[in-house]
Amino acid sequence: MKIQLSTISARRAGPTGSAADLIRHYVERSAKYMPCIYRNFASEKDLLIYAEEASVRTRPTLLLMDSNGQQLTSREIANMVGSLQDNGTQQLIVAIGPADGWSPLALLRADKTIAFGRITLPHELAAVVAAEQLYRALTIRAGHPYHSGH
Repeated sequence: MKIQLSTISARRAGPTGSAADLIRHYVERSAKYMPCIYRNFASEKDLLIYAEEASVRTRPTLLLMDSNGQQLTSREIANMVGSLQDNGTQQLIVAIGPADGWSPLALLRADKTIAFGRITLPHELAAVVAAEQLYRALTIRAGHPYHSGH
């Protein structure tokens, strides 16, 4: 399975500064366990088109970060990633939405929505949290001590 962490930013190529450094850091660390990349899209529409036209045999699983989504523990995220992999998912797209939130169309297309609690996070920080949680999920699955049960 391949994992793609995606953000949507029409005005720039994605997160910048410290956020970009942290995202890159966690994506690179994740790639040691499973192919993982980061990609920014100029619009939600571009992301949805990509998700429909991705060149894999099966439809990519689209996981959207949304404040109304399900709240999961790190271990539950790890179990979800493992279940997707075990069930033959070839690509998981984890996406941080546009500044105004996801459209009803995107929410309908999503295979799952999850939230990082009930707080509102800046999009760049949400992308860092998503990147770290993906890394944590992969280390949990690998039995690496990074998580240590916290």
